[in-house]
Amino acid sequence: MKKTLIFAPLALIFGFLGAWLYDQTKAKFYGTEPTALQEQVQMVNLATEGTPTRAHSGPETFNDDFVAASSRTTHSVVYVRNISERVQRTYMDWFFGGQPSTRTEISSGSGVVFTADGYIVTNNHVVADADRIEIVLNKTTYPATLVGTDPSTDLAVLKVEDEDLPAVALGSSKNVQVGEWVLAIGNPFNLTSTVTAGIVSAKGREINILQGKFPIESFIQTDAAINPGNSGGALVNRRGELVGINTAILSRTGTYTGYGFAVPVDIVKKVVNDIIEYGEVQKGFFGAEVSDLDARVAERLSIPINPRNIRGVVVTYVQKDWAADKGGLREGDVILAINGEPVNSKSNFDEELSYYSPGDKLMVKYLRGGKEFNTELTVTNREGTTGILKREVFTSSTLGAQFETLPRVERELLGISHGVRISKISSGLIKDLGITEDFIVTKVNGVDIKSPEKLIEILERMRGRIVIEGVNNKGREGYYSFFLR
Repeated sequence: MKKTLIFAPLALIFGFLGAWLYDQTKAKFYGTEPTALQEQVQMVNLATEGTPTRAHSGPETFNDDFVAASSRTTHSVVYVRNISERVQRTYMDWFFGGQPSTRTEISSGSGVVFTADGYIVTNNHVVADADRIEIVLNKTTYPATLVGTDPSTDLAVLKVEDEDLPAVALGSSKNVQVGEWVLAIGNPFNLTSTVTAGIVSAKGREINILQGKFPIESFIQTDAAINPGNSGGALVNRRGELVGINTAILSRTGTYTGYGFAVPVDIVKKVVNDIIEYGEVQKGFFGAEVSDLDARVAERLSIPINPRNIRGVVVTYVQKDWAADKGGLREGDVILAINGEPVNSKSNFDEELSYYSPGDKLMVKYLRGGKEFNTELTVTNREGTTGILKREVFTSSTLGAQFETLPRVERELLGISHGVRISKISSGLIKDLGITEDFIVTKVNGVDIKSPEKLIEILERMRGRIVIEGVNNKGREGYYSFFLR
């Protein structure tokens, strides 16, 4: 009994001591003193979830950004309907007075309300060859006027007569970062709106799809799904600001396969504002051609560069008495920057130049013989002057085409002193004779053609043997010979 009384308190004491030691050991491995493995897990969690303040609210906020951006912009995207009347006339109709037939064709795309007073931007290819254009916005159909187009950027500006329209908020494409989330918003097939999400995959993409003698390709590439009918729609950031106009997809099937391209909004702003104010884009001409620079090109041209830090674009051609020539630039010079903005690709160079108008001064930093230099030059218009120009296009329904005088910049590049370009060929004599788009007429029956009016007058009135001489847009000479009764 005495032994029991002695060992009972001792057992109680040792029991408490054992429990205390167990708790301390447990704390070391599982509690307030984390092991190295636990520290790694915490670091991974923080890296995945972001900052501690967004660890729980991050995914919800991320989704909310998409919802907010969609709600701000979907009402600014419209449905564009292109209605064309195609006259089908056979060769026999011209000579025997047959009655041509008419066929109505309808195509469509998307557009973006650019200003509250009714100016809408879309792609040039969406409205090409339209006889009538209609805009559908919030279940209301408006007749639209074509204000102007710019094939070199594949943009067009339309106008509807209304006020207080839901204009999109404008962002800046220069601030767009690769890897940034964006939304592609379109209105295909008049489905009110479609929204897809993706990231910016690349910037400054050149994919050689645009028309015009001096195309500007510096696309924003995105993996947000863009399908037929979305052309002319909006590419917006997570703040609901316009950063681009969706234009093209890279696809073997004609449907989306992961590559979409948008015209940067900074280019869009310049093009739209010029078309609204002047009717056409006031493009600044540099007077030189450039190409991308890499180690192989540098070696071939004996350009001293650091192969680990290749910068700039190389000048491959300088047009005599134009801006670059007057600024002292030569073939083989490497342009590094324009007005302080670095230039590292041809598409980058074209984009930077697109922001300027005739008469604007540029400070150009360039590399020659391993040394850096600066020169100031003044960009010009297509005629080599600094004034505002307005394009004059003449249309003949009888001939079924448009005609315009070839500008000086193109005449000099092609090595001709005069000429009239044929474009927008539809149903008519020009098409029936097999004359191709963008053919430049220099002579008709040996007579120099220096104005569209003269060419139209001759072709509408002359009869008998007619020989049309000229060059194509590559400068290759050719002629068309035919007989009119």
